[in-house]
Amino acid sequence: MRTLIDLLELPRFSDLLLMTDPNYAKLQVDSIEISETPDISFYIPENTFLLTTAMIYQADQSKIFGLIDSLQEKKAAGLGIKIGRYIDKIDEQVIEYANKVKFPIVQIPLSIPLGSLLHQMLNFLWDKKTEQLNYALDIQQRFSHMLVNDVSIARFISDFGRLIKTPVILVDPYGHVYAASKHFSKTSKPAEYYIDQLTLSDPDFVAQKNDSTLITDLDNKTFLVSYFSVEPNHYFPHYLVILNPEKIPYPVSNFALEQAALVLSFMLYKNQKVQESFDVLKTDFLSRMIEIQQAPNQAPRDWLDLGTTYGLVKARHYRVVYAACKMKSKHHSKIKYQEEVSQLSFNWLSDKLAHHIKDVTLFKVKDTEHFAILIQHKQERLEDILAMVADDLSDRLDIRIQFGLGNIYDSIDDIAKSFIEAKTAFEEMQQLSTSSLIYQYQSKGMRSLFEKMGPSDITYFCEITLKDLAYPKEEALIELRKTLKYYLDFHCEIARTAKALFVHRNTIKYRIEQCNKLIGKNIHDSGVSLDLRLALELSEEDNL
Repeated sequence: MRTLIDLLELPRFSDLLLMTDPNYAKLQVDSIEISETPDISFYIPENTFLLTTAMIYQADQSKIFGLIDSLQEKKAAGLGIKIGRYIDKIDEQVIEYANKVKFPIVQIPLSIPLGSLLHQMLNFLWDKKTEQLNYALDIQQRFSHMLVNDVSIARFISDFGRLIKTPVILVDPYGHVYAASKHFSKTSKPAEYYIDQLTLSDPDFVAQKNDSTLITDLDNKTFLVSYFSVEPNHYFPHYLVILNPEKIPYPVSNFALEQAALVLSFMLYKNQKVQESFDVLKTDFLSRMIEIQQAPNQAPRDWLDLGTTYGLVKARHYRVVYAACKMKSKHHSKIKYQEEVSQLSFNWLSDKLAHHIKDVTLFKVKDTEHFAILIQHKQERLEDILAMVADDLSDRLDIRIQFGLGNIYDSIDDIAKSFIEAKTAFEEMQQLSTSSLIYQYQSKGMRSLFEKMGPSDITYFCEITLKDLAYPKEEALIELRKTLKYYLDFHCEIARTAKALFVHRNTIKYRIEQCNKLIGKNIHDSGVSLDLRLALELSEEDNL
């Protein structure tokens, strides 16, 4: 049995306004008719809901009293009056009379054609499948309106749970409860409990698109759970989990649930794109900051003021950690998969690191799937925190994150230096034979400039520059080389060199003159001095 109040509670009939006491609208409705004749009661069956424009009553609405009496005598379900065409509003006297005789009056707005309203209501009454389809479209329209009006995901899930009268949970790709309906506030077990039970019962449920399964909880109670994939992402979807779906009232159908999941996917996708737009601005800011800080003769910039929106704060320590995902899946070569993995990792680090590190902020690195983590205070056990967060993600989604660590600087103007060091450390880590999780930047000094040169080239450079002082064996030459190195290290100051070697100043002068003769060049010339310092560094025994 369908009643008038059942019709009016449908979302697509929400524009219809019941003008009388709701208790009078519990009459059974078997048919819908449209008529403008005053004696229509002679031609309609019982339990009919009559639609009219009240055209013949526009001059005197009190004559509607007689129509109400005749309809009530025929056991009609109610009277729907369209306003705006012949009458602007229903007189209060009509409403008072209808309440007096306990007969429902419904106001129909001008925007709704009576013919369309007739067909929609008849479909509800006569065709179950059509009604389920229309109800699903109602749900889609209602939630699409929420999408347009930027309603939160939590509000969406709450309204959806109330609409289908059963608990609803949205699970994110990490297996966490993203949002849940209000049903769980009235139970002893939180939504997380049921997701844990679902995971234990069906560990591979995230590999399915749509399915149902029976769960036996810790209290030995068995209940049915249905889930639907919600796909703003292709490889790592969210899931809409519904408990006790068999208790969902008519006319909610499986198709209606799929429509809700579809709208929800659009909401998540929209939120994702909004966040990505902000991340692009952060990326551009980081790129510009690094470029400017590296450029020579740049005017000072107030990076704190410029970067407040992106999480920059005043601190005594600044350090950059360069991070990226190591692809292990069979889909690793697919660009879409790489993008999703990178985004999930970025979101995971943004959320989890904020719980352990003060004022941490993350940036995506331009034209890559990598990201930079800016640590803005001295942080103890940083490597342990990074490893813990990365291991947790790897356990959940089999995504492995690797980190390159830059050095700590006390000025915000040196962030570029830490970034370059962190990136260098990350790139060096990729060349290692062993698979590391975290790699600290190591300063190598001048020798790092010659790493790609062969040993013979380095030996030739040292011998042509230092002559006999390159690889000396005689004691006298060894002393001359040592004196030359100290002399250059002390910026050619004789007194400091003499003090360091515990010899007289004249001895230093003599030895430097001997070095000039052996090398055949003026060691005080800036270009010669640089070559000598490089050659001395490269020809040290520790570097051979």
